[in-house]
Amino acid sequence: MQTTDSRPLIQVKGLKKRFGAKVVMNDLSFEIRAGEVLVILGPSGCGKSTLLRCLIGLEPPDEGQVNVLDTDIYNDPPASLDAARRRIGMTFQDGALFGAMTLAENVETPVAEFSALPVSTRRILARIKLGMVGLGEAVDQYPSQISGGMRKRAALARAMALDPEVLFFDEPSAGLDPVTSAGLDQLLIRLNHAFQATLVVVTHELESAFAIAHRIFLMDRGSIIASGTPSDLKQTEHPVAQRFLHRQAEEPSAGHQMDAVLAAAAKDLAR
Repeated sequence: MQTTDSRPLIQVKGLKKRFGAKVVMNDLSFEIRAGEVLVILGPSGCGKSTLLRCLIGLEPPDEGQVNVLDTDIYNDPPASLDAARRRIGMTFQDGALFGAMTLAENVETPVAEFSALPVSTRRILARIKLGMVGLGEAVDQYPSQISGGMRKRAALARAMALDPEVLFFDEPSAGLDPVTSAGLDQLLIRLNHAFQATLVVVTHELESAFAIAHRIFLMDRGSIIASGTPSDLKQTEHPVAQRFLHRQAEEPSAGHQMDAVLAAAAKDLAR
């Protein structure tokens, strides 16, 4: 496992978020170090995607502070936030590629927005980034012409366009078959090793989490119920964590209820 820098690139203090009466983040405080691969793991609805949106400035918290790359992203001036965003990359669950643009044009978009590089240089840069994710032969294809796994990699190439210090991923393996998912995991590992990039990955995929993480936060109902290395997580005694890690149903009686419903339906059909 790669040794991470001790510098915290992200600092979160007392983060709270509610949607109406529902608490989706409950007083979270933590740091993420330079060069670290941090995985935020948990079941659907546990608050992990909301936390990610708070970290990148898309979901203002009700309370607390988020400091990314020495920038308080909800209190510092807009110019400071813009400068920090140029040092951040983000890939969304569905890739969020522009369908009317080729893959190369998609990768060029943030370069055109945040730099004064000429068109010819942007094109070369896009080819390099797509080549890094194994899409060097697909630069002129459109998102609709490639597979889901290729779209995920193209989104990663775009996120890497400005050589960010921190990369955020929302469910990178969602919708992928096991082989493609494993290939994407290996790509993230190589990216971290080659560029010492800090990766923050939201997922509910246990296999991916344990394959790529230096450290894992396991969330449930807006709280971090367990944290540590993959080995630490496997040894946690927290009952909710144990159920999630071992894929145990939260309510054992639910299976019996379903059996009763199916039995009643079978009787009705037999009449």
